[in-house]
Amino acid sequence: MALIVQKYGGTSVGSVERIQAVAQRVKRTRAQGHDVVVVVSAMSGETDRLIGLARAVQPQPVPRELDVLIATGEQVTIALLAMALEAAGCPARSYTGSQVQIHTDSAHNKARIRDIDGARVGGDLEAGRVVVVAGFQGIDRAGNITTLGRGGSDTSAVAMAAALKADECQIYTDVDGVYTTDPRIEPRARKLDRITFEEMLEMASLGSKVLQIRAVEFAGKYRVPLRVLSSFREGEGTLISFEEDNVEDAKIAGIAFAKDEAKLTVLGVPDQPGIAHKILGPISEANIEVDMIVQNVGADSTTTDFTFTVHRNDYDTALQVLRETAEQLSAREVAGDETIVKLSLVGVGMRSHAGIASQMFEALAREGINIRMISTSEIKISVVIDEKYLELGVRALHEAFGLAEKTIL
Repeated sequence: MALIVQKYGGTSVGSVERIQAVAQRVKRTRAQGHDVVVVVSAMSGETDRLIGLARAVQPQPVPRELDVLIATGEQVTIALLAMALEAAGCPARSYTGSQVQIHTDSAHNKARIRDIDGARVGGDLEAGRVVVVAGFQGIDRAGNITTLGRGGSDTSAVAMAAALKADECQIYTDVDGVYTTDPRIEPRARKLDRITFEEMLEMASLGSKVLQIRAVEFAGKYRVPLRVLSSFREGEGTLISFEEDNVEDAKIAGIAFAKDEAKLTVLGVPDQPGIAHKILGPISEANIEVDMIVQNVGADSTTTDFTFTVHRNDYDTALQVLRETAEQLSAREVAGDETIVKLSLVGVGMRSHAGIASQMFEALAREGINIRMISTSEIKISVVIDEKYLELGVRALHEAFGLAEKTIL
């Protein structure tokens, strides 16, 4: 017998029929002799509907009251699923985040979990019940309802699994696992049987939307085995675990990409100590996160060109801030580009295989794709290219590294 935490997202519980299907899946897991805790999101589209109502009343809703409102979405789902389980002959009890005592900080709309009191859940499991918990929400020290931000139900599920010392946390969604890249871009993308936490964390941070990055971080920190499965078809999904000797030593696990990048360059600034801080300090003060950075020394050796990328939503603000900074530094010119994307190779095999970067650059060069920027870490290589080459670049790299093949050479 094992303790399994299962999480179902909004599309998985998007209708009464789908909730009943989830109840049958949970019942089958119970029939195998396992204890089950289920964490659910609000029904598909419900959180957006509630946010729309709030903004109709107050264009910038008070964060505390917004949390009170949007937390009700999950409350509907847990009650309906508990009813569906009872109707299917499976004893169940539902709990909100506050009832389970999911303690968070007080950062409304983006709270972080501090600890969970698993005693109440443990008592129900001993009594033979399935416990259904509202994801995405908790309670702070003052007793206020808090929410964890978009995708927070994944984090709720992992946190419950860690608190209860579950044998596995299963994330059910509308895809049947983690793929070598997005199948909508490369139809020959292959589902991975397993992937390491390091690789999944990089994939999530670089644009893969399968799992929320905070959930992967939490799972890695507390050593919670994760499995991504489909709510709509049978299969083993993808297991996310720690690197082991018997894990296939592939060069590359997958290809991630981010379409929401923008590039800014300030030309001809003085080449002197502290210039990077003078440029990026005001960007940071504007609460804008910087991703990739490149600094080149100018031809006259007295000036430098400084380039960095930001999220495309921050482009206009960052450009205005940079122009003001450039004027103060007597820079020659400021330029920007919103038509770029970031393309990344990820794989723990990079540690033991030489020539990955060279192979990557050669594959892109064969397709006439120019690389604008390069960033590397121990298990990833990222490049910035023109947006129009995204699909071509993904397919070229997928082919070059043999990711469609069952056995990677």
